[in-house]
Amino acid sequence: MALVQYSDSETDSEKEGPPRKLTKPNQDPPGRTPASSLPPLPASFHDLYASSVKVSVGDDPSLHGGRKRAIPHVEGNWPTHIYLEWYPSKDELKVLGSIITQAKHMLQGEQANLHSSLHNDLGVRLPLHISLSRPVVLRTEERQPFMDTFEAALKVSDVSPFDVQVESLDWVSNFEKTRWFYVLRAKRPDKDCLNRLLHISNHSLGRFGQPPLYAPALDSSASGGIQPHIKSGKLTSTRDYSECFHVSIAWSLTEPSAEDKKRLESIDLQPLRALKIKFDCVKAKLGNNVSSIPL
Repeated sequence: MALVQYSDSETDSEKEGPPRKLTKPNQDPPGRTPASSLPPLPASFHDLYASSVKVSVGDDPSLHGGRKRAIPHVEGNWPTHIYLEWYPSKDELKVLGSIITQAKHMLQGEQANLHSSLHNDLGVRLPLHISLSRPVVLRTEERQPFMDTFEAALKVSDVSPFDVQVESLDWVSNFEKTRWFYVLRAKRPDKDCLNRLLHISNHSLGRFGQPPLYAPALDSSASGGIQPHIKSGKLTSTRDYSECFHVSIAWSLTEPSAEDKKRLESIDLQPLRALKIKFDCVKAKLGNNVSSIPL
């Protein structure tokens, strides 16, 4: 992994800073609360470090497992993604890790090169998510109007925090079919919250000419392709995409064969179906900026 190169000004400022007072191992500095009694980090802390370390100014697939950039970097463009974020607990990570390990043992050939989405190369735990939009691009002048539109639509929707359970395991590809993802298929939650949030995201992005996720783009410039209508002041839709929602837990550059997929059907789903994934906010990532909008 390449090292991050800091600017000269950053290097100088580090050199000029006052020397830090060293403390003995396992000894807390005076006046500081012992680490064991510190409260857990707030959920918003993760949003501050939501971007990967930048190790190249170009698209170099060798730096990230052969993956290719879906949206080229263009000045003035802001890659945008709307999603629900899940940080699995230690017990949940054990269940997911066991599933991935079993899958690796059952896959053959190149397909056996399955990359976990649970941790990065340094072993740091990564968040998982349910997408509510495609990876799209907004112009600089569209960022704030979009956020105003999206937040207003969420507010009138009255969608409250909800739980999602796992229905099954499956494989899905990205739009370019350059990667295949091993995913948890989500079971339709109470009050149809996933569909409702999807329709809000599609409608809001559609007003800025962006294509919808899952829904056919019948008129993306006006409605995001979902033909919404207003009922009692709330955005609604008759379209149902419950079978589409998923959480990716691993990925591969090659599509598993029919035989591989058949073998994977023998994995015990009971531990997965016991999971309850809680969501209480929607994340909107525009460039490196992440907004967390409470439900």
